[in-house]
Amino acid sequence: MANVLANIFGKSPVQPLEKHIDVAYRCAKQLNAFFTAAFAGDWDAAVVVRDEIESLEHKADDIKKKIRLHLPKSLFMPVPREDLLELLLVQDKIANRTKDVSGLVLGRKLRFPQEISEQFLEFVDRNIDAAKQARKSVRELDELFTAGFRGAEVALVSGLIEELDRIETDTDDKQAALRASLFKLEDTLNPIDAIFMYQVIELTGEIADMAERVGRRLELLLSH
Repeated sequence: MANVLANIFGKSPVQPLEKHIDVAYRCAKQLNAFFTAAFAGDWDAAVVVRDEIESLEHKADDIKKKIRLHLPKSLFMPVPREDLLELLLVQDKIANRTKDVSGLVLGRKLRFPQEISEQFLEFVDRNIDAAKQARKSVRELDELFTAGFRGAEVALVSGLIEELDRIETDTDDKQAALRASLFKLEDTLNPIDAIFMYQVIELTGEIADMAERVGRRLELLLSH
């Protein structure tokens, strides 16, 4: 039935979700350049990157709205429409968190202590890795749809999700270590800045959390 539907529509209705996760990942990827500029105190460069983040986040929102309006309500969908929409919402939060954290840093012109700047950038990069792995997993949706969410493609996606879980666990470990490093430096920091630094760490870590939730939503789709 999935093959018949694909022939009728010319493409599967899940392809826009693949496009959406690609934009969300590209948005998260900007955080490396953003924080590199912020840590160097180059706020003009940070503004340029932040503008790109906002543009990509808005693009993700536009795609999300179109998907909500046009995702088929057919009884012949191999998985419930509501499950695909839930996946979409989690994907969208990757871009949202990216926008949130960059806005917070730029708004306060917040600079982390030099002693932990490299550690923080490694943490950021690992969160970006999680978003990238989420994108890789969602990119298999079209093949899954064509296969009716059955067969060898399911095993492939399950393996991608397991790797996503490992990356997310690694980000949790790096987040705990980063907090510990920041705690050791608290006495040298403006107390208000320290509070916001912890918040920045938390928001950044949520990018990997949202990526991991993408994996959980995919697992639910595979269970049908």
